[in-house]
Amino acid sequence: MSHKIRTLVADDEPIARARVLSLLQSEGDIELVGACATGDETRAAIEHGNLDLLFLDIQMPGMTGIDLARSLQANGMPAVVFVTAHNQYAVEAFEVHALDYLLKPFSSDRFRAALGHARDHLAKRRSRRDDGAKTGVTAGDGAAAHRNRIMVKSGGRIHFLRTSDIDWCDAAGNYVRMHVGPQEYLVRETMNHLESQLDAQQFVRIHRSTIVNLDRIQEMQPSFSGEFLVRLRDGTRLTLSRGYRDAVQTQFGRSI
Repeated sequence: MSHKIRTLVADDEPIARARVLSLLQSEGDIELVGACATGDETRAAIEHGNLDLLFLDIQMPGMTGIDLARSLQANGMPAVVFVTAHNQYAVEAFEVHALDYLLKPFSSDRFRAALGHARDHLAKRRSRRDDGAKTGVTAGDGAAAHRNRIMVKSGGRIHFLRTSDIDWCDAAGNYVRMHVGPQEYLVRETMNHLESQLDAQQFVRIHRSTIVNLDRIQEMQPSFSGEFLVRLRDGTRLTLSRGYRDAVQTQFGRSI
């Protein structure tokens, strides 16, 4: 059974609002439930619309998009893609867990990429909800807090990284260094906080200062004192310390 994505567009500029609506109308899985021009209108529509996805401007009369998204974050709905002419709000957008940040003017390809991210996110959320219904655990019990994208600053630019693209992470002073292929990115995070935000089905802590994407592990070899050498598919060598063996064993469902 296909699922329609109930979508609302909120922008106080008629031309900008009409363009987003036009782009969405050509998408077969999108159900447009309305368009709003102020923050108050948007809040009212959300409260009565059972929405999945919101394309949200930032500077609107009545309530800013950031403030509105922050209030939605507490309720866990809907997913938000910001559409704005102002790049200075990107950090705040990340803090309220926006899926994407479309900077006007944007191309139709860039819009479709943002919509694709939203589709992936909503499909995963729906899958978690379905699994929760079978097990008696709801998606709000913690799974929904996992990030599927992380924003990092590098070289004066802001990058949005898919967490599934991260190979491994290690502590670097007051920062965490994320390894994505040949690239490295620093984020001002603690290892504990980053670990809590990543999907535990995909990422595992193997050392006090190391988190690894399970899909990147090629093999593990016994080392000494109960430690293991972890070799990734790109040849990177990491250490699985004794204190984290149980977590890895739990992930793979067998002793090592």
